[in-house]
Amino acid sequence: MSFEDKTLQCRECGASFTWTAGEQEFYAQKGLVNIPSRCTDCRKARRSTGNFASSNSSDRSGRSERVRHPVTCASCGKQTTVPFVPKYDRPVFCSDCFDRSRTSAGAGASR
Repeated sequence: MSFEDKTLQCRECGASFTWTAGEQEFYAQKGLVNIPSRCTDCRKARRSTGNFASSNSSDRSGRSERVRHPVTCASCGKQTTVPFVPKYDRPVFCSDCFDRSRTSAGAGASR
């Protein structure tokens, strides 16, 4: 497949930029289907600020905190909370006991 340079408009600053044939070939090799919507400078600026969330995605700060449920640890009896609704037919552990059970269970297993 042959590629030709294309002129695109940056959605951030409105400037025209060239999406080169080489860049298009790279996108095709990697299986990327969305064409770039920002010029090189705006992409670099966006990366440097760490602002990768798309403008239409939900803002994490607008979400309510995850509901935590009070439980008693089945191993040590300590009162704690968990981020899921416990099933009373299954034991629930505090984070310390849970970590201990994971490390002891994995100690004999080969990976």
